[in-house]
Amino acid sequence: MTTPLLRNGVRIIFPLIFLFTNPSLKAQAEEYTYFYRVYFRDKGANIPSIFSPTDLLSQKAIDRRIKSGIEVPDYRDLPVFRNYLDQVSAMGFTLHCTSKWMNTALFKTKAEAGTAPLLALPFVSEVRIVKKPAGKSLFSDKLDIISAMAEPPPYDRPITMVNGYPLLNSGYNGTGILIAVLDGGFTYADNATSLALLRSRNGIKYTYDFVNNNRYVYNYHTHGTSVMSVLAGQIFQTIRGTACDADFLLLRTEDGATEFPVEEDFWAAGAEFADSAGADIISSSLGYCTFDDPLMNHKFAELDGNTTFITRAADIAASKGILVVNSAGNERNKAWLRIIAPSDGDSVLAAGAVDGYNIISAFSSAGPSADGQVKPDNAALGVSIVVQISATLFARSGGTSFSCPVLSGMAACLMEAVPEADNIEIINALHSSADRYNYPDSLYGYGIPDMNKALASLQDIHLIVPEDQSIVFPNPTQGEVEIVFRQPPGRIRIEVVTSAGNTIYSGNFNEYAGRNLILTALNNMEQGLYFIRLTTGTGIYTNKIVKLRDR
Repeated sequence: MTTPLLRNGVRIIFPLIFLFTNPSLKAQAEEYTYFYRVYFRDKGANIPSIFSPTDLLSQKAIDRRIKSGIEVPDYRDLPVFRNYLDQVSAMGFTLHCTSKWMNTALFKTKAEAGTAPLLALPFVSEVRIVKKPAGKSLFSDKLDIISAMAEPPPYDRPITMVNGYPLLNSGYNGTGILIAVLDGGFTYADNATSLALLRSRNGIKYTYDFVNNNRYVYNYHTHGTSVMSVLAGQIFQTIRGTACDADFLLLRTEDGATEFPVEEDFWAAGAEFADSAGADIISSSLGYCTFDDPLMNHKFAELDGNTTFITRAADIAASKGILVVNSAGNERNKAWLRIIAPSDGDSVLAAGAVDGYNIISAFSSAGPSADGQVKPDNAALGVSIVVQISATLFARSGGTSFSCPVLSGMAACLMEAVPEADNIEIINALHSSADRYNYPDSLYGYGIPDMNKALASLQDIHLIVPEDQSIVFPNPTQGEVEIVFRQPPGRIRIEVVTSAGNTIYSGNFNEYAGRNLILTALNNMEQGLYFIRLTTGTGIYTNKIVKLRDR
């Protein structure tokens, strides 16, 4: 069973499995040196009929699935059978977390334990050691990626490169979209200057550290803070995030001190939490290929979209209607060269990195995936990008870690603009709007997307084209009205005038994105006749509208 928690207005469905384990500090967590992934054959007595959707998911998660035509709940939504967990725990193993999607549990011990007794249990199908002592880590600096250009691009180049300002200036800044950021730590995010507006509006809805099983994430590394500054940072002429009005879950799933497959289990647990909380997007600047124990390394043949543990979890997240955006990797100037898991996922948007001149970076991992998919999917700025690195300091940094939040943030703006669009339609729109769509390659994928074109393609699917130049509805109205244009108007001047000739609202958009606009100027106005005058590049159009008395 699960228990709901309410944090800042978001109903979180938090598996009790995490509440049963003892929250541990880092020093305590390090006492456990062996981690075992246990695969179960079934879910025991847990069947869909004994759970209602609200037992397992928040209403926001249910609504997302209904929008995408996804069954609620399905077998993968069912928790791992508690009796199985108890039997393994009774054998001397300490439970860390579970994956209901993969029907696995992660157990840990302080000394090496034999796996034969576990495999003898009739409900266990497989056991894998996913972390063990391996000496000094070769990956202790894995989150420290620095890249710079001799002439760094303007601070807002991440936005101008993808033609994002028409969306942002039209009021689409990610409002109402919940983004789960999976990373290695968020040091200073609780007092970073660029995130002050985010904190003041309580835009951070929940935090959790899946590595140590506690709520505190403002430690361990600044990598997640830098990612957050790309998504939501706001300081005039210094940094401009791509989704400043979105809401966020800050989830630590990466152990920056070592590199082992256990982090894929942490990631899956974080993704499932994001799903249950109703996240619309997972932005993950993480990925895996080689480890501190070479015997645990992935083979490139496994990056076929269906094999690695984390990729399977990422694709399941996508099957729940979540847009999963993941870094393609920073491996092209290293021995691995290629994309990393889970960017090989069939339904994962893999982000490559270009410099300020739109040239692919030397480090951005190469595709395609092992099964021949076009990877990366799209590219965005990831060289000499402005990020916050402390409470007050900014730096130019780089990596697909930062092109990832550029794309996930702009995708949030598209979701706000076209709420009917599902995650796969968003991916297709980003593909088709990109500059290499007709000739994708193994470095740029489909290329750098154009957000205005992506919006137009989504509206072509979900927005009715009026016969007239524009229509205003509902009419009569009790307040809010929607204006739909036959063609994107580009620039617009909107005026709302009373029957006596008094202007009660005027607004100018020099470069308006899309073909529809929500107008709230009549909210709380007296009932009567009003005129909405629209001035566009094609002419002046006046619509009469009747305002009814508010209920």
